[in-house]
Amino acid sequence: MISVCIAGVTGWTGRAIAQAVAAAPDLTLGGGVSRSAAGSDLGEVLGLPETGIAIAAHVPSSLDGIDVLVDYTGPAVVKANVMAAIERGVHSVVGTSGLSAADFADIDAAARTAGVGVVAAGNFSVTAAMAQAAALLVAPFLTQREVIDYASAGKRDAPSGTARELAERLGSVSTHEYAVPVEETIGHPEARGADIGGTRVHSLRLPSFVVSTEVVFAAPDERLVIRHDAGGTPAPYVAGTLLAVRAVGDVVGVVRGLDTLLLAAGRSRAGS
Repeated sequence: MISVCIAGVTGWTGRAIAQAVAAAPDLTLGGGVSRSAAGSDLGEVLGLPETGIAIAAHVPSSLDGIDVLVDYTGPAVVKANVMAAIERGVHSVVGTSGLSAADFADIDAAARTAGVGVVAAGNFSVTAAMAQAAALLVAPFLTQREVIDYASAGKRDAPSGTARELAERLGSVSTHEYAVPVEETIGHPEARGADIGGTRVHSLRLPSFVVSTEVVFAAPDERLVIRHDAGGTPAPYVAGTLLAVRAVGDVVGVVRGLDTLLLAAGRSRAGS
């Protein structure tokens, strides 16, 4: 059995993940973190039978006997949470957005020193992972592209974790080619978006959107658009998160992107 602690256990996604962990035959819900519900019984808060486990206010006090920390909190605390888990020899699955490439480099170095794994994805939806894998397949052949990130009006971080991860990973595959350098833009260069890993990223924050990510590749007289749209429930993220929970024990250092795990598993099955 893999013992799992959910940071952000009363949140929109964290609650759904915790309920799924509690129902899984090979996983056990060993802890939860929520400042708003600290001290309450974990099962009672989730609408499950009482567990006798009190929800903690902070991650460091919730890691006894835990194998995997799942973090669905916020950009201000996620790095400290993951570093605390690494220091305790606990693996991490990170669904929280807001971490930069430099943050991941720090986390990777600490995880390798400690001999533990971290699986991080801007989006743990399986369909989002396949969209990212497709974009990475295209990038060496179509080197002009831009990313558009759509989210709700209340989303504070920009770009989304999904868009940031996609742009950074595209930059590791190929270099975007500009017909006109951004600094030579006439008018307002900031209208050309943010430079994330060498790719321009545009973030829209408007009512009615949840999370949608679109990458537009273009060549003379043709375009290829790869887009992922998420609905209004956390259901798309549950299966992918649990897949990562089950796989992270075999990882040392940081693995970015659920697609990395899915494609590795596919190659393993194909070779067996």
